Amino acid sequence: MSKDQSVQEALGEKPGFQVWWRMLRPHTLTASFVPVFIGTVAASMHTSVHVGLFFAMLIASMLIQAATNMFNEYYDYVKGLDTEASVGIGGTIVRDGIPPKQVRNLAFVFYGIAILLGFYICIETTFWIAVIGLISMLFGYLYTGGPYPIAYSPFGELFAGFFMGTVIIGISYYIQIEAITSGIILLSIPPAILIGAILLSNNIRDLEGDRENGRKTLAILVGRENAIRVLALFFISAFAFTAIFMAIGLLPIWAFITLLSAKKAINAYKTFKNNNTPLEMMPAMKYTAQMNTIFGFLYGVSFLLEHLITFLF
Repeated sequence: MSKDQSVQEALGEKPGFQVWWRMLRPHTLTASFVPVFIGTVAASMHTSVHVGLFFAMLIASMLIQAATNMFNEYYDYVKGLDTEASVGIGGTIVRDGIPPKQVRNLAFVFYGIAILLGFYICIETTFWIAVIGLISMLFGYLYTGGPYPIAYSPFGELFAGFFMGTVIIGISYYIQIEAITSGIILLSIPPAILIGAILLSNNIRDLEGDRENGRKTLAILVGRENAIRVLALFFISAFAFTAIFMAIGLLPIWAFITLLSAKKAINAYKTFKNNNTPLEMMPAMKYTAQMNTIFGFLYGVSFLLEHLITFLF
C-alpha cells in the first residue's frame, strides 16, 4: 500500500462526491453558521427577524469560508506545503488529483455567488455592507494568498476571530435592526475567541511541518506546550467573558448552558497533551470545532430561551 493510500485509509477518505465535499472542509463551516445565528438571535430581542436576510447572510458567509478553504488548499499546494501525506486538508489536489486551477476557480465562483447575495442584502439595508463584505473577502484571499499570507504569521488567530466572529456577528445584527451597538461588539468576543481557537488547534497539529516550511505561526513562536496552554486559555476566556456578560445583564442568565460544551474543550486539551503526531492530534481538532459549535449554538439559544420565558410569564 502506498503512503497516499495509507493516509487516505487512516483519514477515511473516499472517492466520488466526497472528494468535493472534503474540499469544503465541512467540519469548519459551523464557524460561519454560529456567528450569523448569534447576531440574528441577538437582534431578535429588539425586532422581528427578516428571514430572507438571515439566509442570504448565512449562505454568503458559508460560501466565503468555503472559498477561503479552497484558496488555502490551492496556495499551500503551489507553495509546496501540502503533500499526499498531509493531514487536516481536503486532499483534493495532492491525493485526489483535482487540477489546482479548478480548485482556485471554484473558489472565485463561490465568491461571485456571495457577492450576488451581498447585493441583495445591500438593497434591503445599506451599500456600506458591500464595503465590509469586500474587505472580508479580500482578507479571506490574503489568508494564504498574496506575498505575505496571514496564515504564515502569528496573527492568523486574531484575523480569523475578528473577521469570522466580530464582523459576521456585527453584520448579521445590523442587517436586522440597521444599527450597531457596543453591546453586540462585546457579545462577539467569546465566539471570536473560539474561532481563533480552531485555527490555533490547527496550527498546533501542523507545528512541525509549518516550521520546516518557514511559517511563523503563534504555535511556532510560543512552542508546542505553551501553545496548548494558550488554547486552554482561549477556552477559559470564552467562559469567563460569558459569565461577566451574564452578571452585567448583557447576556440572558440562560447562557449558563454554554457550560455543556466544556467537555469538548477538556477533551481537546487532553488529546493535544497526550499525542504528538498530526494524525493522532486530529481528534483534538475535531473536539475544538465541536466545542465552538456547541458553545456558539447554546450562546445563541440563550436569547431564544429568554424570548420563551418572557412569552410564558
